[in-house]
Amino acid sequence: MRLNGEISYRNEEEKEDEMGSVLPPPLPQQKLVVGYALTSKKVKSFLQPKLEGLARKKGILFVAIDPSRPLSEQGPFDIVLHKLTGKEWQQILEDYGRKHPEVTVLDPPDAIQHLRNRQSMLEGVADLNLSDCHGKVGVPRQVVITKDPSSILDAVTRAGLTLPLVAKPLVVDGSAKSHELSLAYDRFSLSKLDPPLVLQEFVNHGGVLFKVYIVGETIKVVRRFSLPDVNKCNLLNNAGVFRFPRVSCAAASADDADLDPAVAELPPRPLLERLARELHRRLGLRLFNIDMIREHETRDRFYVIDINYFPGYSKMPGYEHIFTDFLLSLVQSKHKRR
Repeated sequence: MRLNGEISYRNEEEKEDEMGSVLPPPLPQQKLVVGYALTSKKVKSFLQPKLEGLARKKGILFVAIDPSRPLSEQGPFDIVLHKLTGKEWQQILEDYGRKHPEVTVLDPPDAIQHLRNRQSMLEGVADLNLSDCHGKVGVPRQVVITKDPSSILDAVTRAGLTLPLVAKPLVVDGSAKSHELSLAYDRFSLSKLDPPLVLQEFVNHGGVLFKVYIVGETIKVVRRFSLPDVNKCNLLNNAGVFRFPRVSCAAASADDADLDPAVAELPPRPLLERLARELHRRLGLRLFNIDMIREHETRDRFYVIDINYFPGYSKMPGYEHIFTDFLLSLVQSKHKRR
């Protein structure tokens, strides 16, 4: 942990002993310095006054990083917290991490890259075959389309996917557009979609999505309203592509709604812990969230439909305490290893 190295001359904090000699001021308080490189939107949503106030009380100081200046000339830092995109920034962080192994970089840039592509994003879950007495976790069947929209129908037919299909942008770059989705009801409308994209089979899930927030070893789950179920009547009476903005936003909270208990019941805690532990091991990430749904009219069949790096933690209840405790634990565990 860094020391707050401010030096001051004699002031009101200095005292004299019985001999009239000036006593040195109190030792400076230890500080945990967290450098952050975030978009202005992320700074506004994450670094809220309540978080910064609590952090100060716990000896944590957040310091903005200027991406236009050499990182080695800034700091010193105990932790670097970041969510910027681009190969240049990734290279800067990788070089900095090699030169400063004593600094914890949250999270490794190469690990984050797996979540910037919806094809690689869910590969880790698909390979888990996570099934035990608490339930089963999988991913919806999907196909990736990278080129001509006219090829979509053939690709869907070869993959044997069943309508309706959820279309999502292939690349996740943090923009609002990358979180938009469309629902295609008929085969003839598929050519209206705009590749590169991922097409997932729509799974009826009672219109409720579970956002599983992970901060280190801490797991918090909240409910969000999602797309409503689709029945055979809907398929017969609807055609075309319906576009939706980001579905799982804060305004769509379902935690206080009057829901069917079978729909609202949270996924079993042991199942979530095992899933989070396995994804942490495979992805090498400590800050992420999992979007999960429960297949309608089942109790133990779950699907992971998205994984996001460094999500909107301010929407997670008690995030200020959880996040500051996590930052302190990182340095404590590093000291123990030494």
